[in-house]
Amino acid sequence: MAAHSRVRTPVEVTGAQSLVLALESVGVDTVFGIPGGAILPAYDPLLDSVKVRHILVRHEQGAGHAAEGYAAATGKVGVCMATSGPGATNLVTAIADAYMDSIPIVAITGQVSSAAIGTDAFQEADIRGITFPITKHNYLVTKAADIPRVIAEAFHLASTGRPGPVLVDISKDALQARTTFVWPPVFELPGYRPVTRPHHKQIREAARLIAEAKAPVLYVGGGVIRAGAAEELARFVELTQIPVVTTLMARGALPDSHPLHLGMPGMHGSVAAVTALQKSDLLITLGARFDDRVTGQLSSFAPHAKVIHADIDPAEIGKNRVADVPIVGDCKAVLADLIDEVDRDIDAGKAGDYEEWRQQTTGWKKSFPLGYTTPEDADTVAPQAVIEAIGRIAGPEATYVAGVGQHQMWAAQFVQYERPNAWLNSGGLGTMGYSVPAAMGAKVAEPDRVVWAIDGDGCFQMTNQELATCVINDIPIKVAIINNSSLGMVRQWQSLFYNERYSNTDLHTSVGRRIPDFVKLAEAYGCVGLRCERPEDVDATIRKAMEINDVPVVVDFVVHRDAMVWPMVPSGVSNDDIQVAKDTAPQWDREESEKIEEIEEREQQS
Repeated sequence: MAAHSRVRTPVEVTGAQSLVLALESVGVDTVFGIPGGAILPAYDPLLDSVKVRHILVRHEQGAGHAAEGYAAATGKVGVCMATSGPGATNLVTAIADAYMDSIPIVAITGQVSSAAIGTDAFQEADIRGITFPITKHNYLVTKAADIPRVIAEAFHLASTGRPGPVLVDISKDALQARTTFVWPPVFELPGYRPVTRPHHKQIREAARLIAEAKAPVLYVGGGVIRAGAAEELARFVELTQIPVVTTLMARGALPDSHPLHLGMPGMHGSVAAVTALQKSDLLITLGARFDDRVTGQLSSFAPHAKVIHADIDPAEIGKNRVADVPIVGDCKAVLADLIDEVDRDIDAGKAGDYEEWRQQTTGWKKSFPLGYTTPEDADTVAPQAVIEAIGRIAGPEATYVAGVGQHQMWAAQFVQYERPNAWLNSGGLGTMGYSVPAAMGAKVAEPDRVVWAIDGDGCFQMTNQELATCVINDIPIKVAIINNSSLGMVRQWQSLFYNERYSNTDLHTSVGRRIPDFVKLAEAYGCVGLRCERPEDVDATIRKAMEINDVPVVVDFVVHRDAMVWPMVPSGVSNDDIQVAKDTAPQWDREESEKIEEIEEREQQS
């Protein structure tokens, strides 16, 4: 976010006033935070601001995730604020989460007075040192005069290049000192020159490989979402007719309804997406980082494929997989240039021929669709059916925010995503407790959208206190608790790999009692609480929740506790060993993979 307010005449203010004026000048309209001793001087002038809304959260982690949700929903920089010591350290998880998923946030923390730094003063913590590995950059400000420049730099850094979190730690005496405020400040960032325009030679070479390929796949990552490049991606797909997979962080980058969209790759990806990557001869990788959850055993991932790798962060290119054509640049600019170059090749009669490959990938998509088994007990609710119904009833214009675990994977699989930024989740860090506060931030950013937090009963109990924040601040999110009475994903691994030894994953403390009773808990917070325990009530319960728009709604969906996420590639094994539930049809296993390979070999020989 660039500084954009007009030049002011110098104004005599305190450092704290300077901070608030700087936030107003960079366009901040919302700050999520909690006051405390070291940051308290900043809260006094914040009370007088008519431009900045402060939302008092119930835990600093909630402030950080709310800032993430705000940023992820809009692409603007999210802002959170906390005091020194425990206030600052409570932000660490959200900062790390934003770092892993390239979310632009600025975290502002108070620090003890500069004379006391290093003395183990009350509520002192070296938050700059603590967050050094998980921020794009961080600052310790001990002079009031530096505050405007540092704030301007922080927002510039957070929002340009590869987006990410920036922390600004300000000592209490700097907030209290007198200074002169002038805007915009002059700043230089030597060495920070992110490359956004790709090199034409690399684009030309990429176009050559695309024309020569017989089985190319567009491997699309979250960088396409962050770059706002969904429109360019759709144009490129229409131009080339190349099949597409979208990672967990890129859901919605291409509409799920597009006929060339094969689904999500990776550990719990679709058979078509996983297999297409494995069988491809060219990966056109856009804003993705060859994460272990996508590649499985890295040495066996897409073994016959050449790689075009485009990313705005040069550190990602070649980090996990060697790129035949490395392209440093913003995905929006890369796609625009690729469109022009490939279009020229098509006009010159050098278009690639992928018809046979498209038929093959479409065949996998038809033969091995995503599905789920219904519980043997007809009165038990299938969690996948709940999430599928939420997506169907709320529709593509809603925003869906997931926690982490089984419900996250089902939400990625069974909601149809037709637009970018419709799907928010904690991908890289996998943070339980992300959903409710991030949904709160998304709803603040886009109050006219329906926002569903799809959460597990384990995740929900980590940050449900932010429901109080939602009620008091008129933020009517909707929460679906997928309640299987356990830490579901961990329980799934215990079922599959630990001989059903369920060590410390059971969230029920006694038979027949609800601890907590989520409906009563919701009502205690001032929300509407609903419960659904029968399959026939699922749609009606969701529709009832959709009708309530003046307060948050919490729905306790009591679901089958032994439901599992399929397909699945166990950690550390080859994607060729993708597994589908044993009681579903059609099956996909190693034997089936080998049969397909034999058929392909015979076709090639003939």
